[in-house]
Amino acid sequence: MRPTSLALALALGLPTLAGAQSTARQLDAVVVTATRSPDANLAPLAATTVLTREDIERSQAPDLIDLLARQAGVDVSRTGGPGSVSTLFLRGSNSNHTLVLIDGIRVNAAQQGLYDFANLPLERIDRIEIVRGPRAALWGSDAIGGVIQIFTRDATARGVQLRAGSFERREAAAQWGFGDGERAFGIGAGLIDMEGYNASTPANFSFDPDKDGFRNRHLGLAGRTGLGRQTLAGRALFTRADVEFDRGESEVRNRQLGATLAGPLADRWSHSLAVGHDRQDLLTRSSFGSRFDSRRASLDWVNDVALGRGQALLFGLNHSEEDATSKEASGSVVYDRSRRNTGLFLAWRGQAEGQSWDLAARLDDNSQFGSTTTAQAAWGFEWGQGWQARFGWGQGFRAPSTNELYSPGFGGFFAGNPALRPERSRNLEAGLGWQGGDSRVAFSAYRSRVADLIAFTGPLFQAVNVQQAELDGVELEGHTRLGRLAIGGHLGWQRAENASTGAALLRRAPRKAALSLDLPLGETFSLGLDTTAAARRQDFDGPLGGYARVDLRAEARLGGGWVLRGRIENLVDRDYTLASGFATPGRSGLLELAWQPRS
Repeated sequence: MRPTSLALALALGLPTLAGAQSTARQLDAVVVTATRSPDANLAPLAATTVLTREDIERSQAPDLIDLLARQAGVDVSRTGGPGSVSTLFLRGSNSNHTLVLIDGIRVNAAQQGLYDFANLPLERIDRIEIVRGPRAALWGSDAIGGVIQIFTRDATARGVQLRAGSFERREAAAQWGFGDGERAFGIGAGLIDMEGYNASTPANFSFDPDKDGFRNRHLGLAGRTGLGRQTLAGRALFTRADVEFDRGESEVRNRQLGATLAGPLADRWSHSLAVGHDRQDLLTRSSFGSRFDSRRASLDWVNDVALGRGQALLFGLNHSEEDATSKEASGSVVYDRSRRNTGLFLAWRGQAEGQSWDLAARLDDNSQFGSTTTAQAAWGFEWGQGWQARFGWGQGFRAPSTNELYSPGFGGFFAGNPALRPERSRNLEAGLGWQGGDSRVAFSAYRSRVADLIAFTGPLFQAVNVQQAELDGVELEGHTRLGRLAIGGHLGWQRAENASTGAALLRRAPRKAALSLDLPLGETFSLGLDTTAAARRQDFDGPLGGYARVDLRAEARLGGGWVLRGRIENLVDRDYTLASGFATPGRSGLLELAWQPRS
């Protein structure tokens, strides 16, 4: 089926449309990331998607980037199979325009300014929040396209997962926790081993017809305890991956550590004081061997004051110090840079008589680029039975990464530029939503302009500030039930262009669609069908063809907390490409046996 055919089928066949997973929450979830507040009475005036642990398990996605690829507003790029570099573009923005947080800790690498989703196993994830649109007024740099926050497994989680699949894939994971709401401790660990398939195609200059394997080991720790009226919580996440690619291999070591003290300071005043540490080490052995080391220490203090009459005041500060080192494989230093950033923010939000509002402003002081101010404003109102409209405006900015500034490139190509200026953006958005019973629908339209966009262009693909990028789009998503059949999906249209040349920004599909069907057959068995389609889009050396992919899944509950799941990816074995010169799997299978104690 061609992408246009699937889009037409979605438009004609769904009375309401939704995000990629049939139970993905859109309008009724508490989205902490959008407001930096857990207050369930203040709904976010933004386009959001929430994926719970239940959604993740039902999807049977083989990895995190595959799960994210099916969400509204998301395009993905992957240079090979599991473990290979996996990045995303949110609403047509660059891959380093999405701020990524793990348990509140910023994990965008200092060198590239982005996060590689390839090495975080789904077994370590409890919940994912996606906020589309700028959030710099609350979170600071990088949140131009939006924010993705990943919450790891709760300290009380228990379970075992065993997986086996195509390309000699083998996985095992377990987590065990104990405690109650006040005190708890948990540990989770696992491993993934995969012989893989050839990561590149003959069009790739480094093509080597061999199998490119992937191995990942992961460990998570979580705990909390009460200290009077306060709660002290700590988390640690460690991943270690070995990734093979044609004519080389990479070792990836990631560590995130965090501690939070949170609770009431007065009757109407609560706070959260958090410290975090992120460390990412990437060693690549190839003809272009290199080593990148990224370190970041952070402190966040967020205060939430209830003003009464449905209003709240949020204020806080953030301070971070980061170090980035680039070395050749021999150990000689290419660059070693550090910088600091301090941010202060203030937000006022509330609701009254069916109306709601959200105003925020932030001042960031960067040791390298000086001071920057950002702001955002949103207004919404509700009427009738379940209808809501919203309007928003926001600013964003991003400081250039160290690679964009100082990298010598590869053979003269893709070199950095010390004269780069920070990117700045402004965004207008309108949304309309309806929810009633098991059905919901949401429509969003946005217009973003990014000034001084950093792009690798010209004969040698050097980093330069282009005059402006234009990002325009609409999103339609929803969910409904027809008897026992759950139907969800989304449609997206976007225009992402360099305003100076009119050229399309790379790897962003102008049209995208997804559809999910879930049908329970009795009390213990269910079937699911997922389809994804993307239109033709540009890459460095020419266009990538449009494609449509169909995945089939099934689930059987065996009793005693045991569940058997099976998934066939790319059911009709269609060829498609996510990055020029790199392969994707054909038809493949995945089988999972999982146990979780019954509550």
